Amino acid sequence: LEQAESKTKLHGNISATKHSWVGAGSGIAGVTYNYVVRQHDARVELYIDVRRDGDENQRIFEKLACQKSTIERAVGPLDWDSKEGRRACRISKTCGSGGYRDQGKWKNVYKELVDEMVKLESALKPCLEGL
Repeated sequence: LEQAESKTKLHGNISATKHSWVGAGSGIAGVTYNYVVRQHDARVELYIDVRRDGDENQRIFEKLACQKSTIERAVGPLDWDSKEGRRACRISKTCGSGGYRDQGKWKNVYKELVDEMVKLESALKPCLEGL
């Protein structure tokens, strides 16, 4: 989060927790930009879980998916996970530089995550404003 401050204000008022993820609002309730760190990789994501309404989540996901080529031109390939049969959806990019068990790589992991989050937010923000 400290490294992100110089490049984006998105997570500026957020504190780390004991969880493996930290999120910030997108301007739409239930739609968050998250950093997720696992054992040996990490990802940035837009997580869609609006008021526990699976239909609304799917509607938002599908509207964004209609702009997939434009979004991916700015960010690169993304994982578009509609989580079929489940309530929430996610659009994410995995960063393979390392995870929480790769302490010697943390500096590179942080840099990659922040760079990818800046690109993800920049590409998705105009799309979200129209929802």
